[in-house]
Amino acid sequence: METVRVSVVTPDGAVYEDEGVELAVLKTVEGEIGVKAKHIPLLAPLAIGPARFLKGGKEAQVSVIGGFVEVRPDQVTILAEAAERPEQIDLSRAEKARQRAEERLHKQQEGIDKKRAEIALQRAITRMNVAKHR
Repeated sequence: METVRVSVVTPDGAVYEDEGVELAVLKTVEGEIGVKAKHIPLLAPLAIGPARFLKGGKEAQVSVIGGFVEVRPDQVTILAEAAERPEQIDLSRAEKARQRAEERLHKQQEGIDKKRAEIALQRAITRMNVAKHR
């Protein structure tokens, strides 16, 4: 099976690299996409969600928090605002962030930025799901 090279990069540096990915599944702002070798060129904004990479029947995941994906026939490059591999995620910290975001969403106080709380909740849930994939 043909493969693509995948790179996940943040402003802090490379988070994930693999030369032999058979399928990359990414969450864009328009929905989920799957990318295999020889995919048409594409540039798309990413949503908060897991990036999944299948290789030899095994799956690797990376928590991706926004950014862009550039797809070329032989390469997928993710330029993420933030990204973490499962072993980099502190599950208890992510759970506390989820609880804080849910509390903010349920409060009826003025001055609570609901959109920001929703984004924090999505980020925490994504990080927890990817961390559990270890």
